[in-house]
Amino acid sequence: MKKGNAAIVAIAAFLFSTAAVPASAQEKTGLTGLQRLEKQIRSVIRGEAGEVGVALLHIESGLELAVNGETLFPMASAFKVPILVEVLSQVREGKLTLNDEVRVEKSDQHMGSGMLSDLTAPGIVLSVENLVNLMMLISDNSATDLLLEKVGAANVTARMRSLGLDGISVDRPCQKLIMDYLGLDYARFGHLPLDEVPAGGGNWTPEQRKAAVVAFSDDVRDQATPKAMTALLAKIVRKEILDPAACDLILGIMGKCQTGQGRILGQLPPGTRVAHKTGTIAGTVNDCGIIDLPDGRGRLILTVWTKNFLGKTEDVEAIIAKIARFAYDYFYFTDGAAGPSHP
Repeated sequence: MKKGNAAIVAIAAFLFSTAAVPASAQEKTGLTGLQRLEKQIRSVIRGEAGEVGVALLHIESGLELAVNGETLFPMASAFKVPILVEVLSQVREGKLTLNDEVRVEKSDQHMGSGMLSDLTAPGIVLSVENLVNLMMLISDNSATDLLLEKVGAANVTARMRSLGLDGISVDRPCQKLIMDYLGLDYARFGHLPLDEVPAGGGNWTPEQRKAAVVAFSDDVRDQATPKAMTALLAKIVRKEILDPAACDLILGIMGKCQTGQGRILGQLPPGTRVAHKTGTIAGTVNDCGIIDLPDGRGRLILTVWTKNFLGKTEDVEAIIAKIARFAYDYFYFTDGAAGPSHP
């Protein structure tokens, strides 16, 4: 055998061995099926300083697994997925259209991620569709808050309840969520131009930051369980809500997400298609999405929520990436998890 071929065989054997345990090994460990995957996931999160919740579902086989799946976690910017569902629901109901125009005033430029807050000349007019793309592709907070103002946070939560998703609540715009974390008075500062808003939190001691992170995590507003978000994504993939075109629109937009490339995507094979949405704030580093497995192995929905992490974002991203890779390998290499091919 040539050296090159031998190397390829060795690499393939190693990858397979890390994902699919042979029957003899299953007999020795007493673990079969998803038990092995659960053990791998628990090994990743064991001993971590923060909390991690995981929920996954393989669409074609129906196999599912959760670790801390019923625990509430802050969604951070991942709450933009249910907001998008509500926007498109109101479009379907004729309350607005994707072509409706919204003028971005200086007071609409909000704290946090995105590009609208960096505009030097507010007054730009954008369509609802423009705002949707900014909200989902680059997680623009200003675009999100403009959309949430149009559809209403209470309506987003009510929509989730109508879908049987009691584990998802959307309560505040990004501006208020961030200000609550930073200890800023939203009633006083929330509607001011950004250059008139104090920084907040800049001089925190480590103890003060920890207290703020814990308080943020303990606030049940804008939180969701991993299982609830996975269930919402499953309804979108299965086209059980809205209409097929709207569900395809959501998946298409999520497939272009530009944030959090080191999370679910971090350790997956190059070229793996993932439609996802990330979120990051106050010790929370999240990702949720749909992994399109190659070779007709189906679609895997994965939600990984975290909270109360005080270290580097990159370290938490690595946790998400490891969990995603274990899940990918299990469902790719396990024959019983394979479902029919799909378009």
